[in-house]
Amino acid sequence: MLNRTNPPEFKPIEHISLINPGHVKLDNGCNLFWFNSGEQELVRIEWIFRNLSFDAEKPLLNTAVNTLLNDGTNKMTAAQIADAIDYYGAFLQIDYGFEQSQVTLFTLNKHLHSTLPVVYDILRDSVFPERELQTYIRNQQQKLQVSLQKNDFVARREFNRNVFGNTIYGLKPEPSDYNNLSQADLLAHFKQMYQPANCTILVAGKVDDAILKTITNLFDKNWTNNGIANVDQPAPMPSGQLFTLIEKPEALQSAIRLGTATIDRLHADYPALQVVNTILGGYFGSRLMANIREEKGYTYGIGSGMVSFKGFGSLFIATEVGADVTRSTMTEIEKEINILKTEHISDEELSLVKNYMLGSLLGSLENVMSHADKFKSIYFSGLDFGYYDYYTSIVHDIQPVEILRIANQYLDFDKMTKVIVGKY
Repeated sequence: MLNRTNPPEFKPIEHISLINPGHVKLDNGCNLFWFNSGEQELVRIEWIFRNLSFDAEKPLLNTAVNTLLNDGTNKMTAAQIADAIDYYGAFLQIDYGFEQSQVTLFTLNKHLHSTLPVVYDILRDSVFPERELQTYIRNQQQKLQVSLQKNDFVARREFNRNVFGNTIYGLKPEPSDYNNLSQADLLAHFKQMYQPANCTILVAGKVDDAILKTITNLFDKNWTNNGIANVDQPAPMPSGQLFTLIEKPEALQSAIRLGTATIDRLHADYPALQVVNTILGGYFGSRLMANIREEKGYTYGIGSGMVSFKGFGSLFIATEVGADVTRSTMTEIEKEINILKTEHISDEELSLVKNYMLGSLLGSLENVMSHADKFKSIYFSGLDFGYYDYYTSIVHDIQPVEILRIANQYLDFDKMTKVIVGKY
């Protein structure tokens, strides 16, 4: 008989088991990976393309081309594309990122023969109709004008421009920039970027030989290249401006964003820096939350985060606080950073953070698509699944003395880029 008065035995997480993908490189240069698991007759297919090299003269091309992909081909209008997908209960999603953009199809296996040709037509024959382009321009200009009234949006884009400069990572468009978009430029960009040699296909779900044959028959020999895609992105060019204040005299709240460019996932210290980030502001029980939300009551929420790009990364802290406590909040953030650099973390707090991080990793692997997502995040960084064993061991074994070393090496409040929008 199970004794329900006794809690289940606690066991530390020491290893994460991941589904290894199958892989084939098609004759046209496209890499195809698949993850087979589960009983549901469902697949998710992602076509992932590296963005073309950033052109400061035409900075919006990557985002515009990606957004307008499914707005029409020579065979179908935007409405016909949507109807063709919806009819079969499928879902088509378009996503843009700084370094990759992707098209994702969710469909039942039995309808793949009907839905896949729609994506094939989009990726080979998008035409970016002038009417849809003009609608996009008007909508984006209106959205941007609305967003520019939001302090947190302004703080984020000022921070990115100051840290990364006039690159794809520091993109800071103005409403007038959208007027420079042309159908001819979009078509030229599309033909160079959306080609098989610049594409990685990830398939996750119940994947059998018939599914793979359907995909490869359509996206191998029938899909040809148009030359070489230039996908090298310029390195960050920080402005050197460490403090920016955009005053809004009537503001009730101030948006704060501060941080710095730092290491990427390839660096040996990256997992340890993630531990330090989690302690500082990376979860609800973090020090910044305990101090600035729970103790001081300055904000509803504050957090820190890390992102990894190709060749570099970024660590940032973001919050919105009452305008009258902006300066006090900055003082408390500096204090928490300095404590991390000078005082050993307690065993109890460190154990809590370790369990949170490893538990979050394990909990994120809820289905086969989650395993594909984990693979995607390391594959485009030039890593393999061995990275997660390394990550797990670092998080599991890290000691207070290492926390001090990492904090002192990578956290310097005086050298951080700081942006405040509101009052100071």
